[in-house]
Amino acid sequence: MTDVRPQTTPSADLIAGEEAHVAHNYHPLPVVVAEGEGSWVTDVEGRRYLDLLSAYSALNFGHRHPALVAAATEQLGRLTLTSRAFHNDRLGAFADALAALAGKDMVLPMNTGAEAVETGIKVARAWAYRVKGVPDGAAKIVVAAGNFHGRTTTIVGFSDDPQARDGFGPFAPGFEIVPYGDAAALTAAIDENTAAVLIEPIQGEAGVVIPPDGYLRAVREACTAANVLFIADEIQSGLGRVGTTFACEREGVVPDLYLLGKALGGGILPVSAVVGDRDVLGVIHPGEHGSTFGGNPLAAAVGLAVVDLLRTGDLQKRALSLGDHLRARLEPLLGSGVTAIRVAGLWAGVDIDPAVGTGRQVAERLLARGVLVKDTHGQTIRMAPPLVIRATEIDWAVEQLRLALEG
Repeated sequence: MTDVRPQTTPSADLIAGEEAHVAHNYHPLPVVVAEGEGSWVTDVEGRRYLDLLSAYSALNFGHRHPALVAAATEQLGRLTLTSRAFHNDRLGAFADALAALAGKDMVLPMNTGAEAVETGIKVARAWAYRVKGVPDGAAKIVVAAGNFHGRTTTIVGFSDDPQARDGFGPFAPGFEIVPYGDAAALTAAIDENTAAVLIEPIQGEAGVVIPPDGYLRAVREACTAANVLFIADEIQSGLGRVGTTFACEREGVVPDLYLLGKALGGGILPVSAVVGDRDVLGVIHPGEHGSTFGGNPLAAAVGLAVVDLLRTGDLQKRALSLGDHLRARLEPLLGSGVTAIRVAGLWAGVDIDPAVGTGRQVAERLLARGVLVKDTHGQTIRMAPPLVIRATEIDWAVEQLRLALEG
């Protein structure tokens, strides 16, 4: 019989084809993923890898979670897009469920995380002019050094990362950068024209940087005292990643606006949202902001299924427990190729001793051992495994890291 199965194109050829025609805005590891399930992916040659990146937390629930795939499949057979020119039968249920999960009144749906951040900026400025009484054009937003909120020109304009910023100006004014984790500096930067403070409760791209205890409470108190909005960018840290639904819960604080994305789309499609109360989100009027795809029925169906997974709190508890397990396994590596670790739930930043290599080199060694991670800022690797990972898989992955550190 003739073998009629499709022939697999080798990884090297697929990578070469991509490099020839895709703009070089990323430097991916040399692996071509073809399939995924749970915490594992398989490349085109059939090699399996444990995914400890989860698409920067977009895959909090693992690859092809059955409930999320079922929700998407069912909706694909009915309706995918209407635009917001019309109503659809899925958006209301999604918005109601997400608002309830966050303890807020309203949801403004968008697509990508950067869009959520841009939307939060617009909402904050509109609120400053229409509610607080800041003179038109004078609104200021306080942000933190080391931030990563996206790649639009507005956002990179208040980044202090030269690779993100250099060569893309001129930039929009209206932002003041203060040191991350320094509550006194943040409070001092607030004045009568400040519309909002925009921070990540835990900085992801910076290397899973966790602020000092009490910092988020101090930010909340400073914002309340000065009648300033507290905007929490929970695009990476939210939706169960750190052992709570939102990272702000680690200090028992509630921001005025949550910026959500990544895991909100269940690893299936881009879904983001700004979530807040009516007295803040209500400042946006018809025609002032929108998106052709924002709030589409397919996104709403998947987003609702994501919220359903988080309602019981079981995944959050799992992330907290397995995060403690991950920390316990990583700590013995300190002084043996690792100079520091930072762990919050199932999210870890691991600083590599330069004597054993760069973060990229260690990530490549781990790739050869069947583990996927991503480096950042030279000497750090990030781990963000799916919340469905098993303790035994964590044990195996950390053992591969130990061996990779040996060269």
